[in-house]
Amino acid sequence: MELGIGSVSPILEFVDSSDQHLSLLGKKTVLYFYPKDNTPGCTAQACNLNENLDYLAGKGFQVIGVSTDSNKSHDKFIAKYQLKFSLVSDESQDIVNAFGVWVEKSMYGKTYMGIARTTFIIDEKGIITEIITKVDTKNHTEQIH
Repeated sequence: MELGIGSVSPILEFVDSSDQHLSLLGKKTVLYFYPKDNTPGCTAQACNLNENLDYLAGKGFQVIGVSTDSNKSHDKFIAKYQLKFSLVSDESQDIVNAFGVWVEKSMYGKTYMGIARTTFIIDEKGIITEIITKVDTKNHTEQIH
């Protein structure tokens, strides 16, 4: 089943790289999926969200990033850029598959499986209210309503 506006989030609880349990219930969430730690686009996106975290928190949002990188990679990424939000490791690809963002991609004529950069805005009840597929990594906060 493809997720859309009005769908219930297929996963409502996560464990981040610091072993902290996170819930999508009771708080609006910016749940963003990104391809890889420490790459230019992913770094720009994470830093934009981090720089605007107080603004997003003021609107009632928590921010959670998800990629298939390891917890160790996430911890280095968080430390390097002093990120103040949680990153979730999905090495098993269960989360990315549940959200439908694990897709076939191509680069230089070669196809491979990877994460389609996508952000889900989820309300306090776990309902998806917005899906952003054309992410402007440098100005992502401006896309979040």
